[in-house]
Amino acid sequence: MTLRKISMAALALVTLTATAGFTSGHPTPAWRLSDTGVTARFRGLAPVSDKVAWVAGSAGTILRTVDGARSWQRVDPPGTAELQFRDIEAFDADHAVALTIGEGDQSRLYRTADGGRTWTETFRNDDPAAFYDCMTFLDRRHGLALSDPVGGKFRILATADGGRSWRVQPTTGMPEALAGEFAFAASGTCLVSADRLGAGRAWFATGGGERARVFTTGNGGRSWRVTDSTIPSGPSAGVYSLAFRDPWHGIAVGGDYAVPETAPDAAATTGDGGRTWRTAKAEPGEYRSGATWLGRSTALAVGPTGSDISRDGGRTWTEFDAGSFDAVRCVSGACWASGEQGRVAKLTWRH
Repeated sequence: MTLRKISMAALALVTLTATAGFTSGHPTPAWRLSDTGVTARFRGLAPVSDKVAWVAGSAGTILRTVDGARSWQRVDPPGTAELQFRDIEAFDADHAVALTIGEGDQSRLYRTADGGRTWTETFRNDDPAAFYDCMTFLDRRHGLALSDPVGGKFRILATADGGRSWRVQPTTGMPEALAGEFAFAASGTCLVSADRLGAGRAWFATGGGERARVFTTGNGGRSWRVTDSTIPSGPSAGVYSLAFRDPWHGIAVGGDYAVPETAPDAAATTGDGGRTWRTAKAEPGEYRSGATWLGRSTALAVGPTGSDISRDGGRTWTEFDAGSFDAVRCVSGACWASGEQGRVAKLTWRH
């Protein structure tokens, strides 16, 4: 297994202090940590509202809160302690689908309809060449999961019943992968949709090869087109995270996790659904593994060396926190982040 698939060495925790420097009149964002009571690394994050959120991570750990992170319930599927959860998608306080990653049968999907009291394993990979990285749902019924290339093409798994069953899709409509190209199982956002707007639109991002690319589908994953991003690629570098606020406007962030403190040109934007990408004018400058939209023009990005905010649709970024996070997502104005050592936080604003 390559180094991109295993957890990075634990970094020294830094003081969670917001920094100044935003435009006058703007409130300053800051993360408020929650006590989860565990030390798992949470790369899977699925907020439902300001009150309800799910996180999934290492050592088969899944937690759920229904009171805005004041308390957490441990709701792992039984028998998963040796597995690594890297993505979770939740629809409400009761319904969620979680993905474990790994070669062969280490890649699995689980579904719960009762808040995690019981789980059903709905997919177990039986192809030793496949390695599933992330998933997304276009609506409550239709979802996709992404595997690294098998036989020279990325593989798509699809569900039409909310994750109760999954089928490997034909690859006739999938472009050829580049030599060494793969996706990053870093934050559950290497494969995304536009906030469950339906219409069959989804995107996935890659790295590892000669170029970091973005693949786009408009028909629920049956066929894909691909375009080069402007983010540099390499053996452990590329696009780690995508976020689309609508079918046209998206952001991409990444870098090289092996060199997290230096990531030139590792943020980009699109205004045409991923057909073309432009490098950010002022990028974070460091490796970022997760990104999300907060509003029409506001976006967040996180990584093991800090968090950044953009107030102009991803064109310029400013760091506001130096703490370590892997994943970030906003829903209905509530933003959550998760990462190593059981870290989960909610965004607050200081005036």
